Amino acid sequence: MKTDHNHQKKIAVINDFSGFGRCSIAVALPIISMMKIQCCPVPTSIFSNHTGFDSYFFEDYTDRMQPYINEWKKLGLQFSGIMSGFLGSKEQIQIVLRFFREFGTKDNIIVVDPVMGDYGKTYSTYTPQMCSEMKKLAAYADILTPNLTEACILTDTPYHEEKWRMKEITALAEKLSAMGPEKIVITGIVQGEFIANYCYEKGKPGKIRRTHKVGTQRSGTGDIFASIIAADAVNGVPFGDSVRKASLFIKRCIERSTEMELPLTDGVCFEEFLGSLK
Repeated sequence: MKTDHNHQKKIAVINDFSGFGRCSIAVALPIISMMKIQCCPVPTSIFSNHTGFDSYFFEDYTDRMQPYINEWKKLGLQFSGIMSGFLGSKEQIQIVLRFFREFGTKDNIIVVDPVMGDYGKTYSTYTPQMCSEMKKLAAYADILTPNLTEACILTDTPYHEEKWRMKEITALAEKLSAMGPEKIVITGIVQGEFIANYCYEKGKPGKIRRTHKVGTQRSGTGDIFASIIAADAVNGVPFGDSVRKASLFIKRCIERSTEMELPLTDGVCFEEFLGSLK
């Protein structure tokens, strides 16, 4: 009799692994697990510590990704959710597109965190061709979690430093929604002493969710945010409630990390608050 490995909810997380620095798979695995879902990582690359440090060990995993995934197909694995994060090349994006096509169903939830840039600029590794490929990936998403810069890149909208009007942010969300995603949260919108996230669900008015700005931006917070959003979606939590939960969780983590005088590169001490995500 064939063994069935699909009695428990599972989320496949396609991202890099950093041994130190609290980001990517290293934060997704404990957070998703704490939220009572099995986390199944697909590593895109291996880092001793993330690239925000002056020096790091790095091994590209691109050539190993498909053989790794093929073993999951042999096992007949099915996923309640699929989440993709930072991708380092056009080839990796194409592998993830194939993963979405092969493992995506009408019942599971695909979350795309399009890690492409910040502060109005793409990351140095991102070429125009990669940006074009990421648009294809975004089209498969049920939930898309770009920051303001990434939302501009995906919609070919000029980025500007001055305050963004609600009308402009709504237009961005509508353009992103037209690409395919049912739900979108545009993160990290600075509004004076607040940091805002704009939540948009197709066919509904968008809503802004604000929290007081605390500390300084730290590595890995986007991965934490996307992990909570993905796990909540699989667990049936309303989208707006999930965005609020993720924002407040990260705020607490940043406050505590500042109290502990952790270097910014070390991310946030989310371990102290994991129990609140049960």
